Amino acid sequence: MTTFRIGEAAELLGVSADTVRRWVDAGRLAAGRDAHGHREIDGVDLAAFARGQAADPDDRSDASSARNRLRGIVVNVVKDTVMAQVDIQAGPFRIVSLMSREAVDELDLRVGSLAVAVIKSTTVVVEHVSPPGASRGRQGS
Repeated sequence: MTTFRIGEAAELLGVSADTVRRWVDAGRLAAGRDAHGHREIDGVDLAAFARGQAADPDDRSDASSARNRLRGIVVNVVKDTVMAQVDIQAGPFRIVSLMSREAVDELDLRVGSLAVAVIKSTTVVVEHVSPPGASRGRQGS
């Protein structure tokens, strides 16, 4: 069973440790205590809470099959004669999009613009990250 300490849960949820403590104290997020008296949150409970905290998709999501929509601010635009790179900061996430210069100009994307990155992909790479202090040995061969 994977468990997370308050600080780890806060980092995963993108909030402060104090916010997570308040949620636990208010009964919104279940937590127990480890052998040393430190609060810990079960990974399954944290995942359910995170799903419940997910922002509602914006109004245009019903017109698209894409469900991964991250609202953010444009922090950089680099254009050449044909292509452009647009960097969006969406909370703790940096999204980089390569698109035609024409599209950037038509959308009037500039540093400081509000934008929504819509992610629709047939390939998504997912990596498992062991919690701090977990054994990193290989099993089997």
